[in-house]
Amino acid sequence: MRSIHTDEIIKNIKEMCIEANYTLASDVEEKIRGAAQKEDSKIGKQILAQLSENLDIAKNDLIPICQDTGMAIIFIKLGQEIHIEGVNLEEAVNEGIRQGYEEGYLRKSVVSDPLIRNNTKDNTPGIIHYEIVPGSQMEITVAPKGFGSENMSRIYMLKPSDGEEGVKRAILETVRLAGPNACPPIVVGVGIGGSFEKCAVLAKKALTRDLDKRSELKHIQELEEVILKEINELGIGPGGLGGRTTALGVNIETYPTHIAGLPVAINICCHVNRHVKRVL
Repeated sequence: MRSIHTDEIIKNIKEMCIEANYTLASDVEEKIRGAAQKEDSKIGKQILAQLSENLDIAKNDLIPICQDTGMAIIFIKLGQEIHIEGVNLEEAVNEGIRQGYEEGYLRKSVVSDPLIRNNTKDNTPGIIHYEIVPGSQMEITVAPKGFGSENMSRIYMLKPSDGEEGVKRAILETVRLAGPNACPPIVVGVGIGGSFEKCAVLAKKALTRDLDKRSELKHIQELEEVILKEINELGIGPGGLGGRTTALGVNIETYPTHIAGLPVAINICCHVNRHVKRVL
């Protein structure tokens, strides 16, 4: 049995909240810079160049990439041989978020009640997803999610007979309806299977996967490639002003489901697809 004190968890989550908002993961950054070279549209090329410059400014001046520093989404894979010492784990996670958003001068965007709308003033609570796994390590992924793109996301409860074509139609319809509102170029996370809530978590998790890493399932890998191609043929382009770079990537995660259903969730993220992973 290995022990991890919550002070270590707080420290790491604090640092990860700041890091995620100041710098993009290398795979996302490389896709943006690469797209600037390939884009045919003149204005699209200019927008991608500006986005690249913005990344440099944020990294060099240690300021947020975007004014919307997101709601903190936390994925925790907790080894079942770990003993947590200190305060309650959930309290520790939120304390890490609180410290990160205060020390990093990050915008606080969370309200305590969805209808009364009073700001909590420290960006807590975060959204925490736990997974108990074998072993004695703790893997933490911090993924601050902006809501311009979050608001463009959708869930479809398809019929099994809708099949692969129905899934493709749902994804393309979601991207088409999002248009410029999701701040393209976007990253598209898709969850297929499970239940109403499970497919949504899968879609969110898909956004944290390296854009150069395809699904291990051959039919899903092919679907990712086909959908990315079709999205980039929509002509929405960078900033929604036209071009071939509407999406930087499409990541699909799947899960077994009921014989009567085909749940599909599409979680769209703007080009600021933030995620940082650490293993304790």
